[in-house]
Amino acid sequence: MSKIQIDIVSDIACPWCAIGYARLEKAMEQLESEHEFAVRWHAFELNPDHTGEGEPILPALARKYGRSETEMRSNQDQMIEIARNLGLNFEKMQERYTQNTFDAHRLVKWAEEHGKQTEMKKALFEAYFGRAEDVSDHDVLAQCVENVGLEPQEARQVLDSDRYAQAVREDEATYQQAGVSAVPAFIVNRKYLISGAQEPDTLVQAFREISAESS
Repeated sequence: MSKIQIDIVSDIACPWCAIGYARLEKAMEQLESEHEFAVRWHAFELNPDHTGEGEPILPALARKYGRSETEMRSNQDQMIEIARNLGLNFEKMQERYTQNTFDAHRLVKWAEEHGKQTEMKKALFEAYFGRAEDVSDHDVLAQCVENVGLEPQEARQVLDSDRYAQAVREDEATYQQAGVSAVPAFIVNRKYLISGAQEPDTLVQAFREISAESS
């Protein structure tokens, strides 16, 4: 059984990142008898300069992309349906506010040391898209930590310090310098880039081709 390393560059505030990972999970399930997968998450901020209070997501996106709020709502309706079919909770997606995700990324780094990095990332996706919670708020982050079975008091100590800040910044710089400008991005075996939230069958084919080439 061959091993496949997948480094995922993503942001907690990116709905396609949540969808992309759900599709990846389905692809990995299809290939579990052929390959052993190792997944590692890396930080990317869609809105790194975000400070202060968040603003409602629909007008924020409409301004960012130069489109109407009606168009953005329609696009998000489609995403909600895609997410629902994948078993994801996106029910409050259109009620969320723009948020800074830097501290959340620090907690994902911390959770990796406890073997719960993917669980932490998924809990943050659910908090933001499923419950429209403020993922920059330390109480919300501590609850996500508790939800994945880690120690919220230890997490608060991390949040009250600057631990993992340098690791997050290094992640962001590394992948920007490598040419990653949109997420999700999947780097397979530290060599092959798969961009976007590809369908499971597309991923299955890609992994088989990569494995054949590697061997």
